[in-house]
This record gives sequence, C-alpha cells and structure tokens, in this order.
Amino acid sequence: MKRAVIPILVLFFTAWPAFAMSSRPRVFSVPKPTPVKQISDNAASVLVKNVVQEICRGKFDAAENILSRTNSTDAKIAALADIVSQYKQIDLDREKTRQQKLVEQLAEIEQLKTRYEVNEPNLSEAFPVIIRAHEFADDTQKEQILADEFVQRVFTTARQKAGEFEAKGQWLDSLIYCYSWLSIIYKDDKAILAKKEELEDKALMQASLVENPCETGAEHNPEKIKAEMFIRSLDVLEYGYVEPFYYSSMTEEVFKQYRYLADILYRYDANGSDLTVTFLKDKIPDFVAGLDSLKKEYNSELPGLSRDQFVKLFNQVLELNSSTIQLPKQTMISHFAGASLGALDPHTTLVWPKEKEEFDKSLTNEFTGIGVEISKADGFLRAVSLLPGTPAYNSGMDIDDIIEEINGEKTRDMPITCAVSKITGPAGTKVVLTIRRANEEKPREFEITRAKIVVPTTRGWLRDASNNWLYFVDDRDKVGYVRVTNFSASTAADVDKIINDLERQGLKALILDLRFNTGGYLQSAADISDMFIKKGIIVSMQPRVGLPSWEAAHLKGTRPDYPLVVMINSSSASAAEIVAGALSDKTYSRATLVGEQSYGKGSVQTVTSYPGDGSQLKYTMAYYHLPDGSKVKSRYAMEKLGRTDWGIMPDVKIELRSDESKEMLDVQRDNEVLASAVHDDTKTKLARHGLEEILEADRQLAVAILVAKAKLIGAEN
Repeated sequence: MKRAVIPILVLFFTAWPAFAMSSRPRVFSVPKPTPVKQISDNAASVLVKNVVQEICRGKFDAAENILSRTNSTDAKIAALADIVSQYKQIDLDREKTRQQKLVEQLAEIEQLKTRYEVNEPNLSEAFPVIIRAHEFADDTQKEQILADEFVQRVFTTARQKAGEFEAKGQWLDSLIYCYSWLSIIYKDDKAILAKKEELEDKALMQASLVENPCETGAEHNPEKIKAEMFIRSLDVLEYGYVEPFYYSSMTEEVFKQYRYLADILYRYDANGSDLTVTFLKDKIPDFVAGLDSLKKEYNSELPGLSRDQFVKLFNQVLELNSSTIQLPKQTMISHFAGASLGALDPHTTLVWPKEKEEFDKSLTNEFTGIGVEISKADGFLRAVSLLPGTPAYNSGMDIDDIIEEINGEKTRDMPITCAVSKITGPAGTKVVLTIRRANEEKPREFEITRAKIVVPTTRGWLRDASNNWLYFVDDRDKVGYVRVTNFSASTAADVDKIINDLERQGLKALILDLRFNTGGYLQSAADISDMFIKKGIIVSMQPRVGLPSWEAAHLKGTRPDYPLVVMINSSSASAAEIVAGALSDKTYSRATLVGEQSYGKGSVQTVTSYPGDGSQLKYTMAYYHLPDGSKVKSRYAMEKLGRTDWGIMPDVKIELRSDESKEMLDVQRDNEVLASAVHDDTKTKLARHGLEEILEADRQLAVAILVAKAKLIGAEN
C-alpha cells in the first residue's frame, strides 16, 4: 500500500431475536394484484431483483407498484410484499404522529395567546412551542404559523430583549433568548445567521477572559502560550495546508475579532461583568483607534499580503496592546491565532500546551480516571453510568449515586467540567468521593485509585443480564447490528472480533450503525472498510505539496458478500463518511445507506508538534476522494456558496424529527447504562427496552432492518 510519509492522520469533526413490528392493524397493504397468468420461476426471479433494487433505492412506492402487477404465490415475492407493507405502516404511523403533535402545539400556541394577551410573552415558554409547531407543519402551515400576530409579537419581543442584553454585554443571553431560536426557524436568513455567529464568537471570547476555577497548577500556566508557536505554525501552513491561502482573509478576520474584543471590554467597563483579566479601561478608545489605523494601513496591501507582512501585523497588534489596554500578552496571542486559523477552516487550530491533555483524549478515546459518567441535569452531581472493569465499577458505586464531595470539596455549586477535572487524574493516584445514596441515612465514602480508562467504541442494541451486548436484531434471519461510536486505534480490531463471533453464529446480513459517529483515525476507518471490499481504493488523498496517498483494500480477510446496510445521519462525519462513502460507492456497491445526509467534513487533518514548546498544530492537509474519484463535498465550502449538497447522501432517506430523535436517544441511552459490579436485586431495576419498543422509537433502525431483509431475499434469489 502506497502512503506518503506524514504525521498521524486523524479525521475530526470539530463545533455525545426475530424482527417484530407492532401488532396494530396495518392500514397500508399491497394492493390486490390484477389477475394475470402465474409467472414463471425466471420471471419471479427478475421481479424479486427489481423489487429489491427499488427498496434499496428507497423507492417503496415503485416496489409496491411492481408487486401489484403479479398474483404469484412465490414465497420471496410474498416476503417482499410484507416488507413493503411494514414500511408503509411505519410511514403511516410517523405521519399520524406528526399531525397529532402539530394539533397539540397549535393548541398550546392558542393557550399562550390567552395567557399573554396583555402581558409580555415568556420567551423561554413560547419559543419552544412555536419551533415544534413549525417543525411539525407542512410548508403552507409554516407560513400561517409565522404570519400569526402572536408569533410575530414573540419575535419582536425577542429582538428587543436581545438588544437590551447586548447593551449590557450579555452576549450569551442575547443568543439564548433570541437568535439561537430564530436561526432554527429562519435557516436561510443570512442576517440572522450572521448575528448568531457574532454572538457565539463574543460569548466564547468573553468566557475565555474569565478564569476557570478548575485550572490551577503549572500545567495551566498561561506563560506557555508564546508568539513563536503561532509564527512557526505559519511555516507549516505555507507548505502543508490543503490549498494556497490568502493572508488577506486571515487579516480581515483578525480585525473583526479584535473589534469584538474591544466591544466586550467596553461593555465590561459599562456594566461591570465578571471578567478576571486585567486591562486599562480608559485606554479602550486608543486601542480601537489603533486598530482602525492598522486596518487602513493594511487594506491597501490586502490583495497580495505576504507572510512577513502578516507577522509584522501580529507584532504591531501586540505592541498596540502593550501601549494601550495592556491585556495579558498570552490572551492577545491566543485570540490572534484563533482568528487567523479560523479564517482557513473550522478544523485547523493551534493546540496550546494547557489544552494538549484534553486534545489527546479526544484522539485516543483514552483517559486516566475512575470510569464513571456523571451528570448534573437535576442540579446534583450524579453517577449515570459505570464503565465495566473500571475502578468505579468495582468500588461499590452505583448509578444514581449523588457525589456530594470530591476530596472534601462540596459539589453543589461546582460546574460539571470542574468536577470532571477533579475526579480524573494520573493513574495510580487516589480520589475520595463522598456518596449519598437513596434510602440511606448516612453518606458513604469511597477512596478510589485512578487508572487508565479506554472507552469502548462499539455497541450492540441491548445489554443482557451480564451486561454483555446483544448483536442480533433478527435472530431468525440472522441480521446482525453493530454500532460504532467513533474510530479509535482499537475500533477495527473490536469490530473484527464482534463480526467473527456473529459469523460463527450464522450471520446472514449486517447493519453497521455510524449515526452520531464524528470521526477519528483514518487508518481505523480504512481497516473497517477493508473488511467488506475485496480489492481496490478505499479512499485517496492529494495534498497540495507532495505525493498522493491512499488506503486500499486487500483480498485477505475480506468478509463474505452478505447483505450490508450502513446507517448515517447529520452527525456522521469525517472517518464515518469515508466508511459510508467507500462501501456505498458505485465502484463496489457493497452497502446500502439508510438514514440522513451526513455532516460533510470532506477533509483530512494531520497533527504536528512543529510549533514547539508542548504545543501542536492540527491542520487540514488534504481533501479525501471516494473510490470513483469524486470528492466528498465540504459543508463549510458548500455553505459559503449557498449550497446544501455536502457530505454523503443516503440511498434510503429517513429524516427524523426532533421528537423522534429524542425518543430514539432516550431508549438507546437506557439500554447502554451500566450499574455496579455488585448491583443487587434489592435495588431499582435498570430500565431496558426490548426490540419491539426500540423499533417503535427508532424508525431509522426499523427501516434499516427491512432493507437488510430485502437484500437478504435478493441475495438468496
């Protein structure tokens, strides 16, 4: 296999039994066939092939039409007719639910009208109802909802409130109470989207100026942020970035972001918000005047601005800060670097030394801690799941335990991110957790020794009584199901082991679920694709400088050619798109894709330590191409052009509404939760959902199973 010699390639997304259907009467069924002469075996075989082909294209109406033209009693034709009928029932159930929910939301809007006929509407109450009604409505109904006088009054009130929040420097509130809502409804309104982006930038920038109470110690020393790290990053990008770039666009973004910074500092001066950085308030006008002067100076140079001129601007901005507001130098360096690299693409970033540990965790899916998943959804720091074989799992802790103290420090007012940082730590060190358990008068104290934790990236559809995953979603027809949450270094080996076990048990068809999989290691994605492709290119990459590289399939180790279905959704990104794209590519036509349009990452990042002093640069070094040579279109690039044709498109499109997604994730979550190794029968039983309940909640999986069964019929034809 030919590969260019480059650092580790990582793909990121940067921005968590028998098949049984409902026993209810089916409204849709295959129409009575027009009486015709009994078809021959050869004709039946052709008909089966055509019907399966239409099903795998998501054309169930066309499949039904073909079936309606025969009265054959062939068992395969009858089975396909039942599959089409089941799909129609799913479609009918979804439509009926949509209409019911629309009626409910419209009724809620009417109640809100009465409640707030005189008084100012409560935005937190009104917006969610309006958005849900808008989602459940058809195009005509959407227009009627948005034209409603009360709805328009809500929008007007929201904009007024947003302006008041902005005047006080409360950017996050302006975002939350207005523009985050409006951007959901008016998805194509450029002014609203631009305002939302501005508020997001300002909120993040303001948060960066507030000291994190969890960041203490030498590892968080801001002195580790140095100008040289950013300058050396430019050397790498000049040579290795995916395409030639213009310092002019980076310069424009720098000036925009620094004007945001000045606005934040000005609002701080006016409102006294809780910034923890030091600066000279009375020098803000001088800082802004200096920015305007520099902008005017560099505007004439923008079309052909060189690297040296850009570095000169960098130093001039640092000098301007030193002579005016005197923000910490590290703060100015960090914002200049963030604005510059953000102008290239969302996935190119400089990882400062204090961020490296968290960055490494995101790469490897490994960390050192105790293996407990925590939540603060109800205000209490609560254990919600325990990873098997970890210190927490074996300590006696259990789900729903309330963690009242960490090393003697109370958690009631502790941010969850802070709690995570205090619970995790170097392997071999100890953490003391004070636990409050329901129905027990006194708290318990657990001293737990931290260890290396590897988060599994593979799942089945349900855990059995021994907490082992079940992988057959149809035991009779031997349809297997494997969910891959991301691509770590061990994912391919884990998937290989699972499939080996399934094949020993008679696997006949497989569903590979890549929904919500945001990426990971390129090699892992290539290795999984290689399992199902006999020979040929899986993915290729052409850097701007240097030789092309690619990943190719090998005949050795290729799985049998059983039916394969791959599930994707809008959160399937990067490495997940490579697997889905390669397996569905017309070069091989190995898999049928079910679900929604993928995220649209379209690019490959590499990581280098060249910036030095403990920092790393993650940058986009290539676009990736599918086996047929086509490039996976980047969402970022397409949105700039006003287009929506990014990513990978499913063959069978099943778009879930927000209520359906929530129901699916709630059921999935219940089936994932792990209790203590010493969990006993006196405690509350874990909520588990059987297959029928899962398929009722997860319509995409229900359709994926139907497609897999149809392909199985076609394969046996």
